[in-house]
Amino acid sequence: MGRPAQDITESELAVLRILWDQGMATIRQLTDVLYPGGGAAQYATVQKLLDRMEIKEYVRRDRSLFVHRFVPMLDRDQLIGRRLRSLAETLCDGSLTPLLTHLARAGDLSEEDRQALRAIIEESDSEEHEQRGKSEPFDADKLNTRAASRQARTGRGRSPRS
Repeated sequence: MGRPAQDITESELAVLRILWDQGMATIRQLTDVLYPGGGAAQYATVQKLLDRMEIKEYVRRDRSLFVHRFVPMLDRDQLIGRRLRSLAETLCDGSLTPLLTHLARAGDLSEEDRQALRAIIEESDSEEHEQRGKSEPFDADKLNTRAASRQARTGRGRSPRS
């Protein structure tokens, strides 16, 4: 099975990580980080990689100076969301519930992670209720029930608790 046309390669991800950390960089700066002590061939490799990334709209080239600088157009959160949705589609028939349930129950979450997750859910619930104009407490069973009924309607996969 081939990679989707707009998937990010490991090389592109390495460039994006540098740009996320630095905000902006030239081809030479990127080459120096990716290939310490690299020469003309490595510079050309990074240049070609950036050309492809610009076409895919992962980076934007600033041509205002003689030396072009590149900035990321895709941020880390966008990429995480895209990859999680793809993973949910592939493994969980589109439902994020099994992924979230696994993360919450896997035991890999520190207490700090758990508190941050609770805060995010509460914030999300608060925003959702403000938009609907009513307040309703978060109900994990209701979320699982909704996911299960959606899967039953579409005839795809097993229930989220499987």
